[in-house]
Formats: sequence, C-alpha cells, structure tokens
Amino acid sequence: MSFGDSLARETAAARRWLSIVGIGEDGVEGLTPTARSLVQAAELVFGGPRHLVLAAPLIRGAARPWRSPFERAVEEVLAQRGRQVCVLASGDPFVYGVGSVLLRHVDPRETVTVPALSTFSLAAARLGWALPETPQLSLHGRALDLVRPHLQPGARVLALTSDGEGPAALARLLADTGFGASRMTVLEALGGPRERARATTAAGFDLGDVGPLNIVAIEVEALPDARVLTSPFEPTPVGIPGLLNTLNASMLSRTRTTSPIRTSLNSDAS
Repeated sequence: MSFGDSLARETAAARRWLSIVGIGEDGVEGLTPTARSLVQAAELVFGGPRHLVLAAPLIRGAARPWRSPFERAVEEVLAQRGRQVCVLASGDPFVYGVGSVLLRHVDPRETVTVPALSTFSLAAARLGWALPETPQLSLHGRALDLVRPHLQPGARVLALTSDGEGPAALARLLADTGFGASRMTVLEALGGPRERARATTAAGFDLGDVGPLNIVAIEVEALPDARVLTSPFEPTPVGIPGLLNTLNASMLSRTRTTSPIRTSLNSDAS
C-alpha cells in the first residue's frame, strides 16, 4: 500500500481537517504527490502572498492570505475546524515556522504535515556543513544580539535574517564586536530559480541588492580584541554595558511568550 493510500485511510479515520504543506522556492514542482493532493483537495488554502502564488496552479478552493496581526490569522484557521483546510509554509513548517504555532491549538491527530526542505538544510547542503554541529538561529524579528553567544572562534553559524537589510546589519554587529574577519556567505532564495550565494567578510561587507529571503552562514574568526561571550549570560572581562540586559530580555521573552516564534512570522509567514 502506498504512502498516499495509507494517509487517506488515516485521514478518514482520524477526521483530519488541517493539512500543513511546506513549499520551497521551486513551487509546485518540488511538491510530493501527497502534498499536491492536499492542496488541491482543500476548501481553503492559507498562506503568505508568496506561498499562494507558488501554489496557485494547484489551488482549487479559496486562497486566503495571512491576516495581520498573525494571531488573528491563527484564529481564522481555527474557526474553519471541520472543513478541509490547507496551510502553506516555507520549507519545514516546524523549523521556525507556522506549524508549531498552529499545533499549540490543534490536536496533532487532526492534522497532517508534509514538510519540504528547510532553509537550514539547503544551506548546509550548499556549503557542505554538518547541521548537528552548526547552531541554527532565526533573527527574523528578533534582536541581533542573540547571535552573540554563538560567536566562538572557529565556530560556524547559520542565521536567518528579517529582510534584505539583515545581512548588512549582522555584518556591522560582527565588525563592531571584534569579529570583522569572519567570513559571511549570504545565500538567497535557496532551491529556486533565483538562488544566489555570495561571500565576503563582516568588515568588508559590500553586498548590495540582497533578496528578502536569505540566510547568512558565518565562519567565525575572532580578532585579539573580540568581545567573546563565554556563555549567554557571562561576558569575558571586557564587558559591554547593557548587552547582558538585552540578551536576558530577549531570551526570557522567547521563553515566556505563548508563541515564541510569533515575531518571526510576518505577512508572508513561514
């Protein structure tokens, strides 16, 4: 029995009404047959404007762009319980994506998820980096200082940014804190026809026209005066006024909020 047949039986038995489908920059061409059928069968398809355009050839029901603020969009999805609903997400919906937000409110037995490759996986594949050995951060809508504890000499870091200005802002932070020699590779629109990768150093960052969908790969190189944190809360003897308060506030906010990744989701929610 094929996976599709098995899924159909499980879906009928469990009354699954919500499907969460990851879609990449390659659009419908990169979707599995199961993912395609879920999009086609949905009465309502939610997603960011970019996702809805990518999946447009398959959408038979009503396309619903995410509402703002995103909390209202989640409420709108939940209000459709009992109908066949599909939510489109970028790559893997459970890697800094909408999947974990929705499943705070929906029993997993009511859902089926078909992920695509995450941006982190695509970046690691392009660079030949081992993901288990690489910190993976989202700085989308978050303080850039959250990268600081991971700036250890010789380390490699993957960081999603908020927009086309994000890599330059990250480069400035690195240069200002003694990591200007670090190599930065900016990878844009991974997996699609507009994919591009460019490398520079933090101190020499001069990349223009960076696309809004990007991830930065950092190969950390610390200068002698680098301000290295020995832990997220303990600086080296050369302290930085206000930095620990910023880090503490950011991390506590991520721990206490009911939807820790909510700030990483904009109108084109992941």
